[in-house]
Amino acid sequence: MKRLWEPHAYSPAPRARCLWPLEADWPALDGDHEAEIAIIGGGYTGLSAALHLAQSGERVMLLEAEAPGWGASGRNGGFCCLGGAMASGAALDRRFGPGAAKDWLQTEKRAIDLVAGLLDEHGIAAETHSDGELVLAHRPRAFNGFASEVEALAQAGIGAEILAPEALAERGAKMAGAHGGLHVRAGFALNPGRYAIGLARAAAAAGADIRAQSPVTRIRAEGRHHQLTTPGGAVRARRLLIATNGYSSEDLPGWLAGRFMPVQSSIIVTRPLTPAEQAAQGWTTDLMAYDSRTLLHYFRLMPDGRFLFGMRGGSRATPAAEARIAANIRADFARLFPAWAGVEINHEWSGLVNLARALTPYVGPVPGMDNAWVSMAYHGNGVAMASYAGALAADLVRGRTPSRRFPAAMQAPLTRFALGRWRRALLAASTPIMALGDRL
Repeated sequence: MKRLWEPHAYSPAPRARCLWPLEADWPALDGDHEAEIAIIGGGYTGLSAALHLAQSGERVMLLEAEAPGWGASGRNGGFCCLGGAMASGAALDRRFGPGAAKDWLQTEKRAIDLVAGLLDEHGIAAETHSDGELVLAHRPRAFNGFASEVEALAQAGIGAEILAPEALAERGAKMAGAHGGLHVRAGFALNPGRYAIGLARAAAAAGADIRAQSPVTRIRAEGRHHQLTTPGGAVRARRLLIATNGYSSEDLPGWLAGRFMPVQSSIIVTRPLTPAEQAAQGWTTDLMAYDSRTLLHYFRLMPDGRFLFGMRGGSRATPAAEARIAANIRADFARLFPAWAGVEINHEWSGLVNLARALTPYVGPVPGMDNAWVSMAYHGNGVAMASYAGALAADLVRGRTPSRRFPAAMQAPLTRFALGRWRRALLAASTPIMALGDRL
């Protein structure tokens, strides 16, 4: 395997103190097997695809390097919300034609609805809360831009309300330095680990063969089949779906080399805060929220009173780099929520999200490979969109036109980043520039 980050990023260490436990008793691959469809990756994309394929009667085997949900799917902030791309609406319309931005927004909403439906259909108790999400303007210019966002959201059938700073305080959403907010009434928060476990159980109940501790180390064409090698055995499959996202390898398959950019995201979680402590800060709402910075912060008060606070950034994955990120995230937390500056932090972890050069996800065939598809690059908002992409991929793998909305923004193949295997240098160069822009 040829992964982009230091080995520490792919070790157990970054999620050792994660709040979300996973199930580890899934069997590993042992010996040689055959399947009609093989899926590499047991995150939301792979699990959703396995579930939808198994429900349609397909014989499918999923191979996960660790445990289902071990990557970003089981260590994110639990925001089932609009997102999945970082390209602006104007950029989408320029690239894919008039109406592309609206089409994308409507797809984002349908992705949220898909997750809600899966939770209900399969009885997944995922500790849901939050009526949509709240965007907090970190400077006046961001607040002034909310009016155009409300208009774009309305055209896609999504309601939103602009809140002045005093309205934020009245609703229990007081963050230091906020110049107002935008309440977008789409999405909800959940326990991402429980959602991943629920998807895995549902897929297995439908007939999918899920194998953990089975990293694929080689993909080889064998006639009209794909031969997948793992430390414990091999799988021969006629059709293949790659769903490894930020934990992908440059050579699995080789076409991926240079076409994805894993980026770190880090989270801390406090001990449960008392009602008096919540009132002292002025944050009592259960709305999931994030600020308008490029290197954004995201946060929510969970049902048990714990406060989750996350942020993007970091260009190295070493114990020393983790220590620096730990200091930075605590400093930002104390600055934005000063009443809680001394509150104990009981959980802390990090993981890799995934960017595409064009800032849009891709669900489609792997060029140069027969009967092989890939789905990835949700830009840090994959709870809903990865689940939706998995359902789209299930149709494509079966040779069917997707029954769900399949916007052009998801159909353009991934292009290469500059610098190839050295492309992480782009992160090191751009992160300080983005941080400076957020401060100005």
